[in-house]
Amino acid sequence: MNTTRATILSTMFAVALGNLLVVPSAASANAVPRPARHFDLVNATFDSVMALAITPADHDAFQDIALGEPLQGGLTSMTFDVPAGGCLRDLRVTFHGGRTQIFPRIDVCRSSGLRLTPHNGGPKPSGA
Repeated sequence: MNTTRATILSTMFAVALGNLLVVPSAASANAVPRPARHFDLVNATFDSVMALAITPADHDAFQDIALGEPLQGGLTSMTFDVPAGGCLRDLRVTFHGGRTQIFPRIDVCRSSGLRLTPHNGGPKPSGA
């Protein structure tokens, strides 16, 4: 066998071996679970938050978020893990007395939290 042909065969073998090593690595990288996305809820209202639920934007299948205990009004906060899924989410907040407010289409990928305020009732994304 001449040296040119041997070099070509050696190169082809090296490339084939490299492909065998790279493909399983890429496949296993996709199998690794992503870390949970954390999201902060700050209650700066005068009412306690009694319940919190989240769903993908524009859906009705809300998933309850465990509060442990009511999030007191004043200036208290909590952090929760956002369930796996897309970035745009709707949050449903239930206050003491039963009043419920939905905060639609919050981008949990671009903001790290939501501040509930007493005056405007609108969300104040934080960390954007």
